[in-house]
Amino acid sequence: MNTLIAGAAGAVASSLAMLATLTPAQAADCGRVTIAEMSWNSAATLANIQKIILTEGFGCDAELVPGDTVPTITSMTEKGEPDLAPEIWPNAHQDVIANAVDEGQVVIATKTLQDGGQEGWFVPDYMVEEHPELATIDGIRANPDLFPDREEPGKGRFYTCPAGWQCQIVNENLMEAYGMTDAFTLFDPGSGPGLAGAIAKAYERREPIFAYYYGPTAILGKYDMVMVEGMEHDPETWDCVTSMDCEDPRPNAYPPSDVLTLAAVSFKDRAAEAFQFVSSVSVPNQVINAVLAWQEDNQATGEGAALYFLETYPDIWTDWVPAEVADKVKAGL
Repeated sequence: MNTLIAGAAGAVASSLAMLATLTPAQAADCGRVTIAEMSWNSAATLANIQKIILTEGFGCDAELVPGDTVPTITSMTEKGEPDLAPEIWPNAHQDVIANAVDEGQVVIATKTLQDGGQEGWFVPDYMVEEHPELATIDGIRANPDLFPDREEPGKGRFYTCPAGWQCQIVNENLMEAYGMTDAFTLFDPGSGPGLAGAIAKAYERREPIFAYYYGPTAILGKYDMVMVEGMEHDPETWDCVTSMDCEDPRPNAYPPSDVLTLAAVSFKDRAAEAFQFVSSVSVPNQVINAVLAWQEDNQATGEGAALYFLETYPDIWTDWVPAEVADKVKAGL
């Protein structure tokens, strides 16, 4: 996948160099643009950000269409639609993405999230301030008593993923790999909201908690959670860690995940100026987490979150577009 991204970056640079030779009519030939809006909040927000800027700034007839990772990539490959998919996580779909790029119908436009997707084990910042050793896996292993499980006295509690999530298997294997199964219970929170609620409740009460979580999410925007360090990803043993039948899991960590925007080649070819904007989109995780936290607090839609981002963080998005386009978007807001 790194080769794919590097190759795509070269293609993007080449296409951007061609912009100087375009006439205004060619550059503005945007037309109808379809954008996949995935069902989770960060993806919906990013889709709406692109829609607003393409509509207000470039005069595109931009519209959102329902999307999901594999069906969207397949449709882009076979039909050339939708034109854009603003939040694709490649770790679980590397072959699908590689085939789409190899067939010449799809390009990787940009790494949408500057820091990539986050997955890992977390503790609250206030616990690390009091016990700095809890910032590392060795410190966690040595101090299960700091995360007491009221239902199993003498053990620490680790909030794992709900049943049915792949990460529940991974967490169980990692607990065994780090020799923690005798000292910690793996507590199933029952659901995604249950896991988020447990972290929120503990944080607001300044209580101890040790949990799996992921981002970008509202939880990581609202609460200062520290990802446990000292766990390194090993691609050679990772497949075993993800398997229920792994007999000898080795120490590992969730891999970093590049989060990508995919674009149909037909869109790149017909709307080079708009594609230049899309290929420039890159949002810091801290910012998207904060936007998602605002969205949750205000029960806002993906469009509302996008408008909040555009109004609150002009220092970020105005770098993605020429000044005259930024002025049009601001006027539209």
